[in-house]
Amino acid sequence: MSETPEPFFHRDGDTYTPTLKANGWWRETGNLHARVMIGLFAHVIEQQYGEPDFQSARLTADLYRLPDLSPITVATRLVRQGGRIKLIEAELFSGGVSSARASCQLLRRGQQPEAPVWRQAPWDAPPPEQVPPPSKPFTDRWEMRPILPPGLVVANDLRAPGPRRTWLREVRPLVGGEPFTPFSRVATGVDYTSPIANGAETGLDFINSDVTLYLHRQPVGEWIGYEVADHQSAEGIAVGHCRLHDVQGPVGFSSCAALAQKRR
Repeated sequence: MSETPEPFFHRDGDTYTPTLKANGWWRETGNLHARVMIGLFAHVIEQQYGEPDFQSARLTADLYRLPDLSPITVATRLVRQGGRIKLIEAELFSGGVSSARASCQLLRRGQQPEAPVWRQAPWDAPPPEQVPPPSKPFTDRWEMRPILPPGLVVANDLRAPGPRRTWLREVRPLVGGEPFTPFSRVATGVDYTSPIANGAETGLDFINSDVTLYLHRQPVGEWIGYEVADHQSAEGIAVGHCRLHDVQGPVGFSSCAALAQKRR
């Protein structure tokens, strides 16, 4: 039986200690990846405030400091508890220093209106098991299956011409000994919105300062499909937008703002 991969965090009470697998892209060592911060926001908020009848419909994370790998704590506050709307704020501290904040809106599920509303057709991507993996996997911290035009071969989907499409799944736990939920799984991966939407064919030159995840339903299964809907940029500021899918169809959207940045 294979061993469980090393998680991104080990938990001791309310403190989450990053492992080296939590290191980010922008420095060789010593910086926490935004994906694990966003995932941790979802993990903590859902554990403290989640209810079966409520859908986590929106999660926004503001990423205003590039923290190191110091122990993490997350403080939360219930802003609004209504019959149909619940709003939570959270703040992430790295080594006692405020590094990111989030807001999460949970909406109570109810009766779907009968009147039809126009919606974009689901994407026509093949299921992930029918998509070959990249010839040179980008990382061992998650798995990607880029969906490429016939005949195009690239090392990873960041080198593919846009609009890009890929399947992505988590391959290691966010927190040791604590399984993913559908919400924490998609939230952990949603930072990929920026590189897939804002990356050039020569590499990534924008660092995102936020991410927003919208979900109209819980994703099913391990794989999340990303489909770039748009990228716009000027004067060193970029915005990117993706449609999100699971193996059953659309689940929501993601968007981000970003600043021009060179890797150090």
